[in-house]
Amino acid sequence: MALKNSFWLFFLGCLIAITLEIIFFSPISPDLLQLPVASSVSVSPPNNQLQRVTKLGEGLLKAPEDIAVDENGILYTATRDGWIRRLHRNGSWENWKNLQSQGLLGISTAKGGGLFVCDSDKGSLLKLTEDGITVLASHFDGSKIKIADDVIESSDGSIYFSVASTKFSLHNWYLDLLEAKPHGQLLKYDPSTDQTSLVLDGLYFANGVALSKDEDFLVVCETFRFRCLKYWLKGETKGETEIFVDNLPAGPDNINLAPDGSFWIALVQIIYEGREFVHTSKALKHVIANFPELVKYVIGPTKSAAVINVGANGNILKRFGDPNGTVMSFVTSALEFQDHLYLGSLNTDFVGKLPLK
Repeated sequence: MALKNSFWLFFLGCLIAITLEIIFFSPISPDLLQLPVASSVSVSPPNNQLQRVTKLGEGLLKAPEDIAVDENGILYTATRDGWIRRLHRNGSWENWKNLQSQGLLGISTAKGGGLFVCDSDKGSLLKLTEDGITVLASHFDGSKIKIADDVIESSDGSIYFSVASTKFSLHNWYLDLLEAKPHGQLLKYDPSTDQTSLVLDGLYFANGVALSKDEDFLVVCETFRFRCLKYWLKGETKGETEIFVDNLPAGPDNINLAPDGSFWIALVQIIYEGREFVHTSKALKHVIANFPELVKYVIGPTKSAAVINVGANGNILKRFGDPNGTVMSFVTSALEFQDHLYLGSLNTDFVGKLPLK
């Protein structure tokens, strides 16, 4: 009997020790995640429109996350092997710049020529030209930028860029999702003063950034809050923030202005269907954070692909999808150019090209 009691005391002691270690040495201090409720997007009829894409650069591109097109019609994309590759109007691809990074995220063309690039590996906002590479911002408020995510330039030269998380880096982004706290920021870089300032703080994984057609407001995507915010740049509401579109069925990734003033938003499914319960339990979050091998079973991008077109008033106009990822999988960006939609993805080796007419 004494031996049996000793065993259970030992077992209980081990269980308590493990529990205390999980809680007190956990890399996260989690909140519960606010999951989206049903919306008009989530209940709209499913379609397979994204299966109609033409595959550009198939086999050449490794996970082309974002896309940009310059005034000459040259298409740029940043790939996971560190290359900025561009597609010329004659159909030829060029290996333009190699940044030796596995974390190239948002890109956009500069109005005076060149390309802005967010390098999350180095935590930097870069500008690329034919002559070389310039680091515009790598620190803010005395700290190294962790995940520079997306960028857009306004007509006055101001450069707005998002920082997905100020606590976690790209390689452990899932900890930011598990923690479910607002570590994201929207920053503004002023090239005339070489200074970076804070526009918005307390964002839930700040991602895509886009300016309205008249540049009277800016939209920033909060991936882990399943919504996009509108920040007013002009008028009586200048400096104020409001919800642009909410309760999306998946996390908004990159966003791009369309020629008609609407916006294209790529939606990424980062929570497996049927496993939402993980995000309603702080204890489970601690366990998963301490045992990263469990992450792949509960968190991670699914193969489904979806993009939506949202009017300047925040109303959803169109939805294109490939629910099972048969052709187009895990779309991260959608850019309209000359009546076609160009699609980036972290799960393909090509850029998708979809006719809109």
